[in-house]
Formats: sequence, C-alpha cells, structure tokens
Amino acid sequence: MVSRTSLPDKLFFKIGEVADIVGVKPHVLRYWETEFAALRPLKTRGAHRVYKRRDVELAVLIRRLLHEQGYTIPGARKKLRELGRDRVTSEPDPGAAHEMALRAELLGLRESLVALMKELDSIASEPPAAAAGTATVTAVVPSTVTIASKLPVR
Repeated sequence: MVSRTSLPDKLFFKIGEVADIVGVKPHVLRYWETEFAALRPLKTRGAHRVYKRRDVELAVLIRRLLHEQGYTIPGARKKLRELGRDRVTSEPDPGAAHEMALRAELLGLRESLVALMKELDSIASEPPAAAAGTATVTAVVPSTVTIASKLPVR
C-alpha cells in the first residue's frame, strides 16, 4: 500500500481503517458510539459503518482522554462538553488531527517495511541464476608449453 503522511483524501473510512488509525479494536469503536452522542458514523444500506474524517478525529480525541489522560466515560463526556466537541457539528480538535496524521504516517511506514521484507524474502528464496555466456570448469588438465627462443642475442 502507499505510504501516507496524513489520512487519505477520501470521504469515508471503514471501521477497520478507523480502528487501525485510532489504535483500538473495532468493537471498542462500536461501544464508544453508544456512549458518545457526537460519534455517529453513517451506515450503508448493508448496515456497514462508514466514518467521516471528523468522526475519526473525534475517536482519536476520545482515545486520548480515556487511555492516556485516564478519564472515565462520564468524565470524558463532560470534558467533550467543555471543549464543545459533544455536538455532531463541532470543529475538529487540532491535537487530535495532528495525532491522527502521525499515526497514519506510522501505519504507512509499517506497510512499506512489510512490503520491503516480502520483497527481500522473495529475492532470498530464488535460486541463483547462471549468468549468460559463462562456462563451468569441471577439470583442469595441465598442458606442456614449449617456448621457442627466437629472440635476437646481443
């Protein structure tokens, strides 16, 4: 996959992509949807969740509040209200956007490293190919060489 320095320029993200970017499992995101009213991904006709960029930034902020700053769910809800992020139309948090971009870049680097490792493994597993125009020597036969001395004597 292509290395990313920020989120891809797409309208929607699947739940697995968001889970990788945020750093939690998909079931955690589904639980957060029940606890935080502002986190409301759209659903397709097949009931698949699709997240907008704003939803991804909000999920990063929620993870930071819960996992890094030690807030409880009610405490995180209160903090989001104080920040004005409890509404669906609120502005994205700049810190969460920066963290999301860094995480996306790291995921892109990891994908590039995995691709390079696979390429190295495939090169290492290939048998060495004989170069065109080379010969293999199986035996060396000594030969006698006579040198005729036809040099002028001085």
